[in-house]
Amino acid sequence: MMLNSDQAELSVPLARPEPEPAFGASSGAPGLPRAAEEPARKEPLSREERRRRRRATAKYRTAHATRERIRVEAFNVAFAELRRLLPTLPPDKKLSKIEILRLAICYISYLNHVLDV
Repeated sequence: MMLNSDQAELSVPLARPEPEPAFGASSGAPGLPRAAEEPARKEPLSREERRRRRRATAKYRTAHATRERIRVEAFNVAFAELRRLLPTLPPDKKLSKIEILRLAICYISYLNHVLDV
């Protein structure tokens, strides 16, 4: 059976593309990362994909920021303690971290020299 061009056009279903969301708009629930909106996958997620999704949560980011603040604070306390042990004139002179490290290297070298003499 042969179809003429009018019949062929009618028998082909027309597929309408779904409208795309506006830039920055999310099609799923607010507050959920994009990955949580996608339907469940059949294959298990890779270790890297699980890690990426976990790191995208607000709870993880706030915990990470807290740990980082504590780390930086401990780092600065250690530099302040090292700075306190180094002799400089004037003693209250503000030094950068690299200056503190260089001064510590020179001071340790000087102390080794004094012990060797």
